[in-house]
Amino acid sequence: MTARTVISLLMSLLLGLCQPIAAAAQGFAGLGTTAEGFAVPQPGKAFAFPRDHGAHPDFRIEWWYITANLTGADGKAYGVQWTLFRSALQPGEREGWSSPQIWMGHAAVTTPERHFVSERLARGGIGQAGVTAEPFDAWIDDWRMQATAPVAGRDAVADVTLKAAGQDFSYALDLTAKGPIVRQGQGGYSVKSAAGQASYYYSQPFYDVRGTLSLPGGDVAVTGQAWLDREWSSQPLAADQTGWDWFSLHFDSGEKLMGFRLRDSGAGYTSATWIAADGTPSPLPPGALSVSPMGTAEVAGRTVPVGWRLTLPARGLDITTTAINPQAWMTTRTPYWEGPITFSGSYAGRGYLEMTGY
Repeated sequence: MTARTVISLLMSLLLGLCQPIAAAAQGFAGLGTTAEGFAVPQPGKAFAFPRDHGAHPDFRIEWWYITANLTGADGKAYGVQWTLFRSALQPGEREGWSSPQIWMGHAAVTTPERHFVSERLARGGIGQAGVTAEPFDAWIDDWRMQATAPVAGRDAVADVTLKAAGQDFSYALDLTAKGPIVRQGQGGYSVKSAAGQASYYYSQPFYDVRGTLSLPGGDVAVTGQAWLDREWSSQPLAADQTGWDWFSLHFDSGEKLMGFRLRDSGAGYTSATWIAADGTPSPLPPGALSVSPMGTAEVAGRTVPVGWRLTLPARGLDITTTAINPQAWMTTRTPYWEGPITFSGSYAGRGYLEMTGY
């Protein structure tokens, strides 16, 4: 059995893919399983940067997640995803093959006609994947999110390059932050259920992007906006939560919104943060954001709600979203829908939608 096969089996066991019935009773992909032995998020944490841009191996799961809404020199809309996941079999880190940390990378490019996807798996402890906080560097094999030359007074992830490649696609992008880090929830403590499951969660939603996509039709110069989400926890879902519908929205007015609905056997749990153009976050109470499916598509043999209505009366928000490509299905070991969207109504703009558990 090869090392890659062993890693694949470990990841399957860790994420609940070998036992779909059990996973359904433990939240999406087993993320509602017990946190016994692992650290658990607590209210009142003060983030410390650049340290918290790095890994937190005492927590069970963590991710560095970038989505980008781009426009090509050819006039088309494009989307890019780059994600590095860390999952722990046990808390803590050790050197070499005894490391309990397992890493997984997802990369995608979405066009109006196609959706390109690739996935990587890696062991911790042997240099194949990891994250360093300063200078910031996150990698799995040759995929990389890496800080450029540091600038005094600039955050460690304010200026980064982003690279990944898969079958029939690659990209090389430069990201420059034009606003501050944003703490989601109550100062970075993001509650995910009525029972109190939570994560530590912050974002950098103010990246300007410039770079190149390499696709079967040739290279495309692109510009646009990107959003980094950083999150870590040990039990981010309740056992009866079967998946989520997550939105990151860039308004043409310069404001932004992060919002999600976690689905359960009842009405679900919603949370949102309104982000002013200067980066000031206003966390909203559970239930303030309403999300309702408005249209479906047949995707990968299942019915998926690819159009949505979002309402937030406190901000006069009433919008309808449209997918750039309704077939933006991530054919990864844990499959899900992820792709760029536009929206119109009381506000206009573009963003990203992620849907899991369908």
